[in-house]
Amino acid sequence: ASVPLGQAAGAFAEQPHREQSSLPSSALEGHTLIAEFTLNATTWRVYEDLRTRDGEITFVSADGAERVLRKAAEAAFPEADPPHLGLSMDDIGLAGTDLLAEKLLASGDDPDPAAVKSAAPPQGSPVPRPPGQPPPPFQPRARWDTFVGTKECSDTMPVYPPGNTRTYHPNQYFPELRNGDIVAKRFDGLLGGWMPAVRKLFPTSASAYIEVIVFGDVEARDRFIVQTWHRTTTVEDGKVTKAVYGYSYPAYPPARQDPKPEEFYRALLVFAEYWDKLMASFTPMSLPDESWTDMAKHAFAKELVVRPGGVYPKYGAVDRDYYGPEYDGFQDIFTMSTYANLECGRFDEAHAIIDNYLTDFVDAKGMNNMRGPETAQFGLTLSLLARYFNYTRDATLIQRHRAKLLATASMLEKMHEESLKLPKDDVGYGLIRGWSESDACLAATPQLWWLPYFANSAFAARGLQDFAHALTAMDHGGTSQAQQWLDRAKTLRDATISAMEKDMWRDRKPPYVGTYPGTKMTFRESLEKERPSPQQWAHRPYAELLQADILPDELANAVIDSMRAYGATTIGVVANVGPARPGARAILGFISYGYAQMLLRLDRVEEYLLFLYAHRYHDHTRGSWVAGEVSGINGGTALFCIPAQQTIPLLVRWMLVLEDSDAERLYFAKGVPREWVISGRPVRIQQAPTRWGRVSMNLAAAPASKSVVASVELARPGAPKEINVKLRVAKQTRLRSVSVNGRPAQLSGKHADTVIVSTGDEKYFEVVGQLN
Repeated sequence: ASVPLGQAAGAFAEQPHREQSSLPSSALEGHTLIAEFTLNATTWRVYEDLRTRDGEITFVSADGAERVLRKAAEAAFPEADPPHLGLSMDDIGLAGTDLLAEKLLASGDDPDPAAVKSAAPPQGSPVPRPPGQPPPPFQPRARWDTFVGTKECSDTMPVYPPGNTRTYHPNQYFPELRNGDIVAKRFDGLLGGWMPAVRKLFPTSASAYIEVIVFGDVEARDRFIVQTWHRTTTVEDGKVTKAVYGYSYPAYPPARQDPKPEEFYRALLVFAEYWDKLMASFTPMSLPDESWTDMAKHAFAKELVVRPGGVYPKYGAVDRDYYGPEYDGFQDIFTMSTYANLECGRFDEAHAIIDNYLTDFVDAKGMNNMRGPETAQFGLTLSLLARYFNYTRDATLIQRHRAKLLATASMLEKMHEESLKLPKDDVGYGLIRGWSESDACLAATPQLWWLPYFANSAFAARGLQDFAHALTAMDHGGTSQAQQWLDRAKTLRDATISAMEKDMWRDRKPPYVGTYPGTKMTFRESLEKERPSPQQWAHRPYAELLQADILPDELANAVIDSMRAYGATTIGVVANVGPARPGARAILGFISYGYAQMLLRLDRVEEYLLFLYAHRYHDHTRGSWVAGEVSGINGGTALFCIPAQQTIPLLVRWMLVLEDSDAERLYFAKGVPREWVISGRPVRIQQAPTRWGRVSMNLAAAPASKSVVASVELARPGAPKEINVKLRVAKQTRLRSVSVNGRPAQLSGKHADTVIVSTGDEKYFEVVGQLN
């Protein structure tokens, strides 16, 4: 009964994409007419399906246009009993091995999303109490668990567990929402699939519930105040028995009256069309489980809400930590946003973010305007600016900031030259020394962390190489400077690999790989015995080292095996590394995406999917999808940060289309779950950006013919020279034969499920796998 998002009718007269309703006359049978209003001289009727808790809201205009807003909600309370897959949290905290990951991957097949979801309590749920301790009374000013806002407003509005904001409290009208038990057993979600409209649902009996909907007024133009629309309803046996509408504040008659229902629904339709416009550039995707597409789009909606004007960088929301200006120039805000927007086709947004950052936050020496620079992030910055040019061919932006980017490259060169002045038998010879983590600069002895992290040199190599190639293309030919960067990149790459191989502890099983050469203890041992520990924040240099993608496969696998064995992952996600403690273990919500990317490159797909599922279910709040910087796995509320939020868009994009970092090669469907492939429902991405132009893929099984078919379209013939198409059918099912454009082909790869295609002079490919 719904129209795909982005194709629905517009509310504004100037919008050309309004379409006639495709709803059959019976589509609204059983739906309740709840309001009628006029917008731009057009009459709209609003229907709601109250027969189910997640019944949609449908707008239908007098001239046949329509708009359907889906509802969704997930339990915000623990559902698994016992928690943690029956394992002891004390054992989980003390073990070097990631016990939860081991159990979830034990079958050797793709992890079960439901099992991953049950592996820990939801973010935002109460931390377990000791036996016999009564629950505390609900505090109306308890920690917020989501927020709303608009692109234009320079602040955000927190929303609390019972649906309160800081200016409007539904529990004034619905006293049931003062009951801590009812609030604790709520379901959280969104209205509109991916849109930043908060939905909270509170069951009060088997057949009744209270629903709260909150969203920001997109027509308001207050600089810092987010004006909010509110609807709170009681639904009993499929009928609304009480409804209260609000706007920002409680009524103060006669001057301030509660809004009429039709005002609320008019604002809701305007809100939906506003967000459709802002997300129009998002690369179209269609997945068997559309919640993943919704999650990816929602991350960008949250970014626009968090960034004042949709551009100015902010690390967090609401609270001083992390909304204070001392975080604004943090490199991870810039690099994560640039990467995610580029990969999902949002070029205009990436352009604005790059221009803002390089104008306001980078000086003439290439230094960022923030307390503690992170050395590897300078290399990533150069790599991402190369990616921007490769995707957009926009040389103007690069030229505008070329002097600053050259200064960044020069800074890395000078730091490398300093390392070459060391004695050749020094473990740090040829490796760039510098801070890895910004917080190092706050310590009494920040020089303790001025170290030759492998990641520093790895990302310098990646950044110099990628930027050299981009400038060569931009300048229509090689330059001596570009060639010098390529030579230095190779030197850095070789030095990093050599130092890592020399430093690896091969007497352990698996071999231990540290984050910099010359360590005498593992990171956990150092954290326990050294105060302060020079191996603090080991998670960052591990993730950045892998993301730089300069290591041979054998060495990259060794790094991952070491991380999993010695305490650097939690439920398959990079851990917020700390000393071993009973009852404690945490997920690192941001930075960790580099680890996931390498899992996929190495064809460790089952682990990649575990990372994807665990990040969704244990670093995000359920349903409302607020991502934490660091999230414990015992419940409780994590601090939100936007780089963590943008992890899911990257992972979803990469599972569908992934570039080889160096070779003329594209990977299609490399990380798609087997269950999706065999479902018969399409796995589709359209116009995904790559350095060879935009590409598309459609993959689906055809049960009737016992086959699976992947269709791939490139931007132009022969670019890239090779594509790899993975057909991840059920593990117990064998592919009997494969063909490409009707020609017999061979299967390759670790699981004999990948078709390697030399593109030649073709741009369209149909890959067909016949099943036994």
